[in-house]
Amino acid sequence: MYGLNELLSGLDALISGVPHLTANLANASAYIMNSFEDISWAGFYILEDGVLVLGPFQGKPACIEIKPGRGVCGTAAASGRTQVVYNVHEFPGHIACDPDSRSEIVVPLYKDGRIFGVLDIDSKTIGRFGDEEKTVFEAIARIVEKTL
Repeated sequence: MYGLNELLSGLDALISGVPHLTANLANASAYIMNSFEDISWAGFYILEDGVLVLGPFQGKPACIEIKPGRGVCGTAAASGRTQVVYNVHEFPGHIACDPDSRSEIVVPLYKDGRIFGVLDIDSKTIGRFGDEEKTVFEAIARIVEKTL
């Protein structure tokens, strides 16, 4: 992995000033997948008509719709707080889109002060995400939010 400043400035340079949401989210997903070790899925869910809908991602096929409050992504969207899950199989109401997923981090995305969607990252390793990753992925989310 790059140093944090290099990682963030690289993502910022890749997507800032680009007026295409799908392209920016797709490139951000690819950037995350290629910048971190032990990541099995990285992508976005976008809130549409009260439901989180699968957006651009890298990894195995995923759940298409998630209701706010349901699963890790829905909990992050409903609470407005980052969810760091040590073991997804111990998370109440976990939605098993990928049975190989073991840990997950989900960061809410905001536009104009309202929930826009979430950044979702999975790993096949239990305990892959902690406080350091929370800080990094929240910083990545803030960069993505500038393009929404």
